[in-house]
Amino acid sequence: MSADVEFVQQFLSYLHLEKGLSKHSIQAYQTDISQLLRYLQKTSQSISSLNEEQAGQYISHLNERQLSATSKARKISALRHFFRFLQINQHLSVNPFKQIVMPKQAVAVPKPLSEDDIERLLDQPDVLTDIGLRDKCLLELMYATGVRVSEAVNLQANQININQGVVRIIGKGNKERLVPLGEEALFWLDKHVSSNPLFIKNNPERFVFKNQKGSVLSRQACWYRIKKYAETAGITSAPSPHVLRHSFATHLLNHDADLRVIQLLLGHSDLSTTQIYTLVAKEKLKTIHAKHHPRG
Repeated sequence: MSADVEFVQQFLSYLHLEKGLSKHSIQAYQTDISQLLRYLQKTSQSISSLNEEQAGQYISHLNERQLSATSKARKISALRHFFRFLQINQHLSVNPFKQIVMPKQAVAVPKPLSEDDIERLLDQPDVLTDIGLRDKCLLELMYATGVRVSEAVNLQANQININQGVVRIIGKGNKERLVPLGEEALFWLDKHVSSNPLFIKNNPERFVFKNQKGSVLSRQACWYRIKKYAETAGITSAPSPHVLRHSFATHLLNHDADLRVIQLLLGHSDLSTTQIYTLVAKEKLKTIHAKHHPRG
């Protein structure tokens, strides 16, 4: 095994064992670093010999591929973390990507559904069928808590406390947070867990959401189900995988919830990440300001 490959393996192990990143996040890091390795091989360079000028040349190479600003920023960030890891572990003396300027990115404003659209979406599953009952529970849970798709499909029964009305979410970096459940979500969770064969059958790990084969419901399948129900409900705007999460946060903000409370519920480590929702609800905020501020 070459030194470069060994460096990458050490970093990926660090992300898994110490940072607790998800498999999906680690794969993204691996993809971005592997692209650099292929470039270095073609140009007869190595990780240990890379300097700031050569790092800049690699970024120019990425620019020629006409990647989006978001994609370039992600790749630069991944390489900064990778080389920072090598620097800390004394494999390198400098981080050649430290001074690379991040490309300017347009602010990605979430696109939530209206409260009426949400009601229509949640009414679509046929709860008289096993799959429909599972999907109803899934949709109600995601809208009631704002969990990420990955957090929902990896949810296990021991994370739910029906009596206290809360769910323990394990988010990015294995960080845990307690999120309250509304009455509707509690009702359907209890019904699904107590009577749906898709939960009970072939479920030794006690994952809450299973497919018909008894395996854990995948993120892709979850996204497909949401898209299917949106089409059935006549929702013309194509919902993103995070549409229920975005709607959860925006509707809370519209109903005057404190931004820091929303931050805790979403599991954002930085308030600035949560503040993106103020762009969605800026008209509502203007109304609140006019009503409550002394000089509004």
